[in-house]
Amino acid sequence: MPTEEIAELLVQGGFLRSLFESIPCGVLVADQGGHVHAANDVIRQAFGPFDPAQETSVGDVLQCFHVRESPEGCGGSEYCQSCTIRRAGREALSGQRIQRSRATLDFSEGGSFDRRDLQISAAPLEHGGRQLAVVIVEDVTELLRLRRRVKTEQSFAGIVGRDPRMQELFDTIRELADVDVPVLVQGESGTGKELVAAALHNEGPRAAAAFVAVNCGALPEGLLESELFGHVRGSFTGALRDKKGRFELADGGTIFLDEIGDLSVPLQVKLLRVLQEGVIEPVGAEDGIRVDVRVISATHKNLREELARGRFREDLFYRLCVVPITLPALRERRGDIPLLAEHLLARAMEQLNVGAGIALSEEAISALVDHDWPGNVRELENAVQYALIKCREGIIGPQHLPTSAAGSQPAQATLGRKQRRRKLHLTAVQRALAETGGNRAEAARRLGVARATLYRFLEQMGTGA
Repeated sequence: MPTEEIAELLVQGGFLRSLFESIPCGVLVADQGGHVHAANDVIRQAFGPFDPAQETSVGDVLQCFHVRESPEGCGGSEYCQSCTIRRAGREALSGQRIQRSRATLDFSEGGSFDRRDLQISAAPLEHGGRQLAVVIVEDVTELLRLRRRVKTEQSFAGIVGRDPRMQELFDTIRELADVDVPVLVQGESGTGKELVAAALHNEGPRAAAAFVAVNCGALPEGLLESELFGHVRGSFTGALRDKKGRFELADGGTIFLDEIGDLSVPLQVKLLRVLQEGVIEPVGAEDGIRVDVRVISATHKNLREELARGRFREDLFYRLCVVPITLPALRERRGDIPLLAEHLLARAMEQLNVGAGIALSEEAISALVDHDWPGNVRELENAVQYALIKCREGIIGPQHLPTSAAGSQPAQATLGRKQRRRKLHLTAVQRALAETGGNRAEAARRLGVARATLYRFLEQMGTGA
């Protein structure tokens, strides 16, 4: 088609209208005052009807929750000052082009509230002597949710696991991250309680502020009080200057109180006041200091038993344990051991500056799965580092593992393998084979058993699944 004919076609209103409506993203055309002159069908379907005859703001067209809550309308609330959509429009009006900037829209419709993840693009447009902005709105909410789900199939926020209990844990962290309530993380030593606390902090609105961890069982009572709440100069021998406590350092962020069950009763009383009033009292100070801190605590003890024995205050327990999270021991999720071992091996190789090419043999993985891991993930990490140092190159075998993890008592290890073979279920095996496309080696890893164990199970069941 000649160039002149193309140019003529482009200026025809019908063609431009068809092009405008056929774009698979929402499109807005707004002026300097933030009023929308046109919106395509995608916008109308997603956010409701639009009347170009009325002076409707971008926030009103998108049904922004903050616009509806503000008496001043779009641009009037404090939230509007950091709105990515408004910023993109302003920059386009000044002649700049914006390419796919991430934005979050708090969307309100029919009294219900929802949050949408958007990608915003914008470009300048001059028409009839007026400077306008064309704003393209892409709703990527479902895409990001899918990506997060795919990302967390094996790990989430540094926590590794495929076991259903770990997947449930990941969902719980996502649910609690934006809810500013105290959380009590329970589990055996070495299960990753601090990782959970850090994930709750990093996935929530306080992520930009400090995450401060304190081990309440590692310090004597006198020193711990100063460590938590701070002290003023001269309050005790050796207090040569004022010192901020961990609560004050965590102001605006999160404090993680590990081994909270080791806290003395007098300190429990002082902690309770902080939780009730949001005020700390440095040692020797006359006035309190107000702090805004999210409290996450953890313990390997059974605090309900501590309550019954009079070693832990009931009122403090219910303040700390608004939402409890219990981490499973590693022996309770043996199917995650191969995945964890490979993850820890890769990390150890990076930390020790060891070249690539070192892998765990199936015999070594089988030995790791057979071990009960009283020290949980921390013990597994030490075992993998030990094996890497002993091996240095090639394949890590059982002979490179620490004696305990390598199975120094064959009779017990054999018994353990037989017991776990009986725990294999046909449904779980078939699902693992389906998920791995029939790859038996990978299916065995997911099930947490040796490949030979899976083969024998399939033979006993008389299936070639």
